Amino acid sequence: MLDWLIKNGTVVDGSGRAPFCADIGIKAGLIVSVGTINHPAKETMDATGLWITPGFIDLHTHYDGQATWDECFTPSIYHGVTTLVMGNCGVGFAPKRPGHEDDLIKLMEGVEDIPGAALHEGIVWNWESFPQYMDALAATPRSLDYLVQVPHDPLRMYVMKERALAHEVATAQDIKDMQALLREALEAGAAGFSTGRSDNHRTSEGKDTPAANASLAELTGLAQAFKGLNHGVIQMVSDYNLLNGPAEFDAEFDLVEAVAHTSGKPLSLTWLQRDPGGEQYLKIQDRVEKASANGLPLFMQTAARGIGVLNGLDASFHPFMGFPSYKEVAHLPLAERALALRDPARKSRILSEKSERLAGDGSAIPPLVDILLSRIDMISGRMFPLEATLNYEPSVMGSFLVRAKQKGISPLEALYDHLSADQGEALVYFPIFNYNEGNLDTVRKMLAHPRALSGLSDAGAHVGTVCDASFTTFMLTHWVQGRSKDPMPLETAVEMLTSRNAKYLGLTDRGVISPGLRADLNAIDPHGLSVGLPQLMRDLPAHGKRFVQRASGYASTWVAGEQVQRHGEITNARPGQLVRMK
Repeated sequence: MLDWLIKNGTVVDGSGRAPFCADIGIKAGLIVSVGTINHPAKETMDATGLWITPGFIDLHTHYDGQATWDECFTPSIYHGVTTLVMGNCGVGFAPKRPGHEDDLIKLMEGVEDIPGAALHEGIVWNWESFPQYMDALAATPRSLDYLVQVPHDPLRMYVMKERALAHEVATAQDIKDMQALLREALEAGAAGFSTGRSDNHRTSEGKDTPAANASLAELTGLAQAFKGLNHGVIQMVSDYNLLNGPAEFDAEFDLVEAVAHTSGKPLSLTWLQRDPGGEQYLKIQDRVEKASANGLPLFMQTAARGIGVLNGLDASFHPFMGFPSYKEVAHLPLAERALALRDPARKSRILSEKSERLAGDGSAIPPLVDILLSRIDMISGRMFPLEATLNYEPSVMGSFLVRAKQKGISPLEALYDHLSADQGEALVYFPIFNYNEGNLDTVRKMLAHPRALSGLSDAGAHVGTVCDASFTTFMLTHWVQGRSKDPMPLETAVEMLTSRNAKYLGLTDRGVISPGLRADLNAIDPHGLSVGLPQLMRDLPAHGKRFVQRASGYASTWVAGEQVQRHGEITNARPGQLVRMK
């Protein structure tokens, strides 16, 4: 007898082939048959009119801390994800020296905008080495499967101690020690290694991350830890020394290629259209194409939409946070703050001021924020009210720049009026990257590239500014269903969300609906599928706040043949586990 029989679904099998109608039989956590099935089953679902897809694989999350208190990986579970990867961008919580936990929290709080108080209260530090961290995570049954990568910063901090925080150059012995620890973690089943080299990544004290300027010798030395292993990937994020000219770009990319060459393993890069430097993504594309033509396994992690922030009075950022007269009322509860801001005298005073410098001087705020605030009149053409009809590809005609012109006021005043209205809960959507032309045409080109990987959701991170864990759902609602210009075939979107990411990771047991593979599946109602509005909730430890964005239309999600989500409600099933690579 089958455990589950899914009847009459529209199967989008993850391979890229066209959808087809079929039944799916599940037993003992595996897909046992696809076709016309008449065997009895303990549970049967009539999937007429539903898309049946493999479970989605999210390559780029930051649940490293949240995983210690959340069994379900919310909100990813609401968006069809069945397997996720943690430990990206070089930040994480292992290995760690006893007594130095606070340094790792400052790192994660600054780089990934996760409240330090939530991390302090939520994490139980019952590990030291990376394999011990894996064992601690594996002891808790979970809804979803997950993989872990070894992050560079904690590795460097463990070996070099205060010298890592001081950004000293690693010695030959330091590199040898880090390499041994990385190898130990990889042999214990870690999926790979990550490193971050971005100026936008700062600790909560405003300092560069410990590995931000790691040398070629250090990175290639660590890459040697992969030699002789059958598994492993590397994830990197870099600014490519954008402001220092073409020679610096090429030197940085030479380093990337050296790491890929030394490791011999797939390496994925963060790929986005920056501002300034809008054409840099084409340089990255060109170098990746040339390198891959020469046999280097380089890939580009690509976002599903613009990468930016939600601005709000209670969010992590908004345009007035640096204004002296705003700071006078910043401590007030939200509704009282909004009321105080509507006082005509205070409004006049704030609008006559200039924002004080926010970055540096012990602040985790990156320099980009000050640059953007100084250009508020210019960038207001890319700032939009987040309204009930959620639109992640808005026209400039709906921007605060145009709205201000229509009202005969400044863009700053238009933003002020929007944010201070009612109870102060209004939000502003501001796509910083991937939106230089005022649309998502560039993103569409990026997603079409054969070396592109669907990623960069940052699920679990930037909790006060975004909720891009919804990228998976957005791929379907926008690129398949919602965009009349150059839409994406359903089978292509599903292939990107499933088998392409599985192949990159070396997962051979999932990503396609086929007999013998894991029964990680989604049943999706295409007519009811939607991305919900972001809601700012205080559901983290220590009452920490985060944006949570749910979805509608997921009739069911199965992990290893067990139903973990049903019509947006999480079940009691906990079949998920740490995937140890071999």
